[in-house]
Amino acid sequence: MIYQNFLPTPEPDSLGRKFVLAVFGLICLVGLAVGYGISLVLQDKKYEEASSDIKKSSLNYAARINDDFLQKEQKAIAANRVVSANLNENLKLNQKQAISTSSSAKQTQDEHSALYAAHIPNVFTENLLADTETLWRQLSPLMLHDFYNFYFFNNNDIFRLAPAQWADSLTSLYQLRKSYLLDLASPENNPTREPKWSDIFYDDVLHQYVMSLVIPVYVYDEFVGATASDVRLDSIHNFLHVVPGTTVSMFDAKGRYVSPQAFFDGKNVADENELVAYNDYAQAYLANPWQTNNAQKILSDKIIATSPIERLGWHLNLSIDKTKISAMLSTVRFNAILLIIFGALVFSFFMFLLLNHLVLKRVNKLSTAISRLSKGDGEQVNLDDKNDEIGLLNQAFSGMSREISTLVQGLEARIEEKEQAERLARKLSKAVSFSSSGIVLTDPTLRIEYANPYLTEMLGMVASQMQQRALSSLFSEDMRHLASEINQTLSERHHWRGDILMQFADRQIWVTLAIAPIRDEKGIVINYVCTMQDISFIKQSQKQMEELAYFDVLTGLANRGYFREQLRKAMAMALRGNYAFALLYFDLDEFKRVNDTLGHDAGDELLQTVSQRLKNRLRQEDTIARLGGDEFAIILSGVTTRAHASLITTNLQQAFSIPVKLGNVEVAISASIGITMAPEDATEEEMLLKHADLAMYEAKARGKNTFHFFSHDLNDAAKARLLIENQLREAIREQQFLLYYQPKYDLRDGRLIGYETLIRWLRADNTLVPPQQFIPIAESTGLIVQIGEWVILEACRFLARQEAKGLQISVAINLSARQFADDNLPEIVERIITRTGVQPSSLIFEITESMLMGNTDAAINQLNQLKRLGVSLSIDDFGTGYSSLSYLKRFPVDELKIDRSFVQDIPDDKSNMDIVVIIIAMAQKMNLRVVAEGVETSEQVEFLKKNACYQVQGYYFSMPLAEQELGRLSYVVNS
Repeated sequence: MIYQNFLPTPEPDSLGRKFVLAVFGLICLVGLAVGYGISLVLQDKKYEEASSDIKKSSLNYAARINDDFLQKEQKAIAANRVVSANLNENLKLNQKQAISTSSSAKQTQDEHSALYAAHIPNVFTENLLADTETLWRQLSPLMLHDFYNFYFFNNNDIFRLAPAQWADSLTSLYQLRKSYLLDLASPENNPTREPKWSDIFYDDVLHQYVMSLVIPVYVYDEFVGATASDVRLDSIHNFLHVVPGTTVSMFDAKGRYVSPQAFFDGKNVADENELVAYNDYAQAYLANPWQTNNAQKILSDKIIATSPIERLGWHLNLSIDKTKISAMLSTVRFNAILLIIFGALVFSFFMFLLLNHLVLKRVNKLSTAISRLSKGDGEQVNLDDKNDEIGLLNQAFSGMSREISTLVQGLEARIEEKEQAERLARKLSKAVSFSSSGIVLTDPTLRIEYANPYLTEMLGMVASQMQQRALSSLFSEDMRHLASEINQTLSERHHWRGDILMQFADRQIWVTLAIAPIRDEKGIVINYVCTMQDISFIKQSQKQMEELAYFDVLTGLANRGYFREQLRKAMAMALRGNYAFALLYFDLDEFKRVNDTLGHDAGDELLQTVSQRLKNRLRQEDTIARLGGDEFAIILSGVTTRAHASLITTNLQQAFSIPVKLGNVEVAISASIGITMAPEDATEEEMLLKHADLAMYEAKARGKNTFHFFSHDLNDAAKARLLIENQLREAIREQQFLLYYQPKYDLRDGRLIGYETLIRWLRADNTLVPPQQFIPIAESTGLIVQIGEWVILEACRFLARQEAKGLQISVAINLSARQFADDNLPEIVERIITRTGVQPSSLIFEITESMLMGNTDAAINQLNQLKRLGVSLSIDDFGTGYSSLSYLKRFPVDELKIDRSFVQDIPDDKSNMDIVVIIIAMAQKMNLRVVAEGVETSEQVEFLKKNACYQVQGYYFSMPLAEQELGRLSYVVNS
């Protein structure tokens, strides 16, 4: 029979034992493998935990030491300032000259400090000793809380020390510190007067390793010594409460350990080889702090963490031996193995009992019957007459044997086909499972039956959460309306493709989705296969590109490109009719001052705050854009009247009325806004922008913090301004300028003492252009620099001609703000003085207060450069600008000119008279000349002369005259 080869006769007695031994061996092998793997994982995890704990402890200890030294430095600096302040207050410089005859050494001691002075050369030293005694009584209790001692010493053999019990060792202590520490504080080695930490050194007197914090002491800006405090090296280690089992050590920036030995559990490490390894580790670590693995290899038997102590430039090591962790894990591993073996033995025994009771007895009987049946022993086929399962099985054997031969052949063929199908199915299953695309199988109604692992991972779901869910339930809320479109498309074209935003919980992913049908033999759709590719990165890149292309990075508002596109659309709609809008163009007043004084970060924060306020005040349909810097533009959609635009603009200005807090400073902000209406004011976008810009500048001209509508008068003024600018360039080339001179007299003797130069522009058609019409344009365009150089040259030539006539006069020349800010101005003045040969002392350059108050340091430098040439400097229109006395005393000026606005109402306006008196008194107190301009009446002359203002100019004496008209002037007037 064909089944004879497959039915060997078993040995019933050995089957149970083999099964039990196999189960026992298998459990032991699996248990040992699992236990060993777990122990390795536990060991790595333990190493990682130990490394993390040590790193945290190392950082914590380093931070504690760093904070402790920072507090020590701050306390020492505060004490040094108290010492310096008291010495500056109590000691007078002239006491240095009071020579004392005493030269004997002095050594004293009180309860707070001890003093050693080799000799006392003068009263200055006596006072110094007395002051330090008082100061140390106050400071030593505070300083000794954090330092080992606190002392003062200098090159004159003066040494004040706390605590006082070291009085007997003062001389030795002083000599040790003078020889090493005083140089750290000297001006040659410490010009910046900052605190300095010394290297670690062994103090033979204190018998301690210490390091000193040395801070120089200056009295009236003269170096008189230094204060210093010591920190014991062992106090740094005692400061750290090291966890038992760990080793702590420190090394400096050169890799040298700062203690004689490393410290372990409060005891010295006896192994010198270990100390050498630590030194090698320090050198390797410092060679490349970013490649700590190279340094770790030197101490491969340890887990070590190194953290910087920034205040000292040191590093702190914290380490633990790996052997201690391994020893602990070995014990755990051994106990686990014993437990696994015992568990396997117990489990195998119970398995044997259960198997023997339920299966083996009946199987033994059945196997015996099958063996005899396979040998053809027909009498033995029937085991008994009972009609049970085994009896029925014996009766079926004969029929089965006949059928087996025919079935085997067909079975083998079917098995081969099935194996091939299974291999193909496994390949397809693996391809789907390991695909880098999300794959979903659905039923004909698009309910999910299968989702591959990639999709579940991509959506953060588990496969069970997807079963029988509608495919559209994976879409985001905004895209679920596409479900009906997908169904409609599948019913018509059987395929669908598109981009979908998938969402599960808080995770959103953009995918490209393709849906295709699966049909049976009859062509009926039985499933749909859906493939998904993650395109989130592409969508994000597109979004970022749009933001970069259309939105400002700093404020999030629309940028210039996007604004121009929206303006173009709005203008097109307005030209088609039934649509109007208002265009607002503005910038922030005095924004440059915020950048210059508080920095560009504060300026950026201010722009962000303003942008947020604009968003909160405007409607969704309005377009807000930042065009660059502090320039903004707004399209107010649907605004048809100026009244409506005024109402919205007034609301916007309220947003600017609230100050903005930048750090600790509150900044008041305002904006000058230009408004133009479309299509009323223009039908082209460029012209509309130009009109808004003109309106904004008109708002600024009207005092800022306001708004102004465009009018055609503004356009005419802009054209006139452009015309003047072009004519100015021609005037510079053709030298169409003239200088007029207004005389300046001394009221004491009535002498003509000088002139103020005033420029005039005489066009080619002999029309005279007043200065107020062209000077602001020249200033804004920068042409004033060329004009100003011509004025200086012509004024010096005039002065040279007057000096040639024997007249000793001065000439005052007005400098513009743009000209004064020119770095080349001193060089230009020096070149012209050399060229014309005039006396520099006869030149007076007049500047206004506002020109000095922007960048005061730069202004002072420019004034000093001019003063170096020997010229005089005058502040023009004094009293109308900032008039800050704190700044005025820093400026190297020679003269103040009282503005005509204060003089013209004398004697009618008592307030102006009081102001003039104050200015005159202040100028005299500061040794400055004072000149009054705009003098037009005899009452004004008498008032000024009575109040000691003797230099005057004005129409009372003469109006400005051309040079050829000066001959008729009287050089002495009756004052």
